[in-house]
Amino acid sequence: MISQIRNFSIIAHIDHGKTTLTDRLLEATGTVAMGGTVRLMDSNPIEVERGITIKLAPVRMLYQDKILNLIDTPGHVDFSYEVSRALHACEGAVLVVDATKGIQAQTIANFDKAKDAGLTIIPFVNKIDMQAAEPERVALEIIEILGFKQEDIIFGSAKSGIGVTELLDAIITRIPCPRSEAKIPSEVEGLRALVFNSTFDTHKGVIAFVKVISGEINKKNRDNLMLFASKEKLSPLEIGFFSPDMRASDHIEVGEVGYIATGHKDIRSVTIGDTLTTFGAIITPVEGYQRPQPMVFMDIYPIDAVDYRNLVDALGKLALNDASLTYHAASSPALGHGFRVGFLGILHAEIVTERLSREFEVQVVNTAPSVPYKMTLRNSEKIEISSPADWPAPESILNIEEPMVTLTIYTPEQYVGGIMELTQGKRAEFIDMQYVSSRVRLNYLMPLSELITNFYDRLKSVSSGYASVQYDHAGYGPVDAAKVDVLLNGDPAEALSFVSPRFSAESRARVIVDKLAELIPRSLIEVAIQATIGGKIIARSTVKAFRKDVEAKLHGGDISRNKKLLNKQKRGKKKMKQMGSVSVPQEAFTEILKI
Repeated sequence: MISQIRNFSIIAHIDHGKTTLTDRLLEATGTVAMGGTVRLMDSNPIEVERGITIKLAPVRMLYQDKILNLIDTPGHVDFSYEVSRALHACEGAVLVVDATKGIQAQTIANFDKAKDAGLTIIPFVNKIDMQAAEPERVALEIIEILGFKQEDIIFGSAKSGIGVTELLDAIITRIPCPRSEAKIPSEVEGLRALVFNSTFDTHKGVIAFVKVISGEINKKNRDNLMLFASKEKLSPLEIGFFSPDMRASDHIEVGEVGYIATGHKDIRSVTIGDTLTTFGAIITPVEGYQRPQPMVFMDIYPIDAVDYRNLVDALGKLALNDASLTYHAASSPALGHGFRVGFLGILHAEIVTERLSREFEVQVVNTAPSVPYKMTLRNSEKIEISSPADWPAPESILNIEEPMVTLTIYTPEQYVGGIMELTQGKRAEFIDMQYVSSRVRLNYLMPLSELITNFYDRLKSVSSGYASVQYDHAGYGPVDAAKVDVLLNGDPAEALSFVSPRFSAESRARVIVDKLAELIPRSLIEVAIQATIGGKIIARSTVKAFRKDVEAKLHGGDISRNKKLLNKQKRGKKKMKQMGSVSVPQEAFTEILKI
């Protein structure tokens, strides 16, 4: 019965305890044994070690004759697209707020997403048993900022289980059953199921996570399934639900969340946001959502060239589980063959490179992160460039636009000065400042390129780790930018080229050429390191050559003999410089790309 179903999600700022709360809910409903493995919903070792959730995961629980379908979600801003997927499959959400930290930037962002989706939201103040907890202050923030009433708030501790039963009761009584549109008889409306996520299994192929909006997936129609938009035919090997592992079932009813093991070997055949239906059915497709667009790009190369084939296989397997990961072939004279990879953000990039190393044993070096620029050329052509290597000639560019973000920072009042100084140096445009309870909310418009280059580390430093950040993409804005080429004895080192606002290009170039001068080992030839914009040198450094003492075997005599030998050495070195090539060690590239 659809009236017995409750679909909900848990949303929160990172590290506020939502995954631990999920563990307690699973134990309290008897879904798993008490005192079992912690962080049950985080199957990836990196998720457990970093204390974050990367991929959303659904699970079914039974409580007081009700079916509770819970979808756990990430908290980090880079994975906010996972949150939006989860909310499309829910009617309610539990908003977790840490009693020691209060409302943070991502708390409000997730609250707004849930509110816009029309979900019933239950605030849960977590960690009330910690010594630094201030539940009354945090409750006041929830009332003042988010508009809840005192009686709406549940206090508890996911770690000790305080308030978990009260929360389960609230989920049953406050969150409605699946919406009325799901009550349309299946023989009239036909099967409609939202594909809200997918993953890959070696034996079962692509596994689609679905929420049935109307109709039912059962033995009668399971061999007649199709995806509405792509017209892809599906003949599932298995259907079922998560509890929390996959459990096969002979049907998935209206309002329920489950999975379909499609048997397909290409995850691109199952599009997120598509509507699952049956051949011949006349339906209105479920309103889907856009596939997340990568906004941070890096070139990734194997440190050992023999690992290239392993890198190809590893990226292919990662892409099967991560619809937001894009990549295509790239090459560099210095680093060999690799890939241009698109990510959602810097943390996303870190997770992927760490998984390449740990899960697939492929050690990689990556170029500096860049963002996609939109350009209008003088011939009126419009292009988008995500790699400095593709940058057109300066004289052909009419104007350039860069991606912008709206940035929200929550911080204790004493750190406002340092944060404002930081953001000013990052080309951020101040919008407004609001005092919220004991903290300050700062709003900015900032270029994405400034956000991805060392912003988080510097923000942690100036705020002693107390500030939190949330950002949303805000279209594109004009910028006077230029590509800076790095030359080694006149030859371009394309892997070290970068795009910079013109006003700061020289200072950044100076740092890189000086660092290269430290890292490139001295040899018998002098190495000139130059940074140029459109052929104009803006920074230079030199690695001096070793000087052989050609006079060592001479003892006295005419000084002209000495000069003759020195001039001969000079001519020889000049010839070596013209004919030889600069050998840059791999470690030098690795160190430079960390700047």
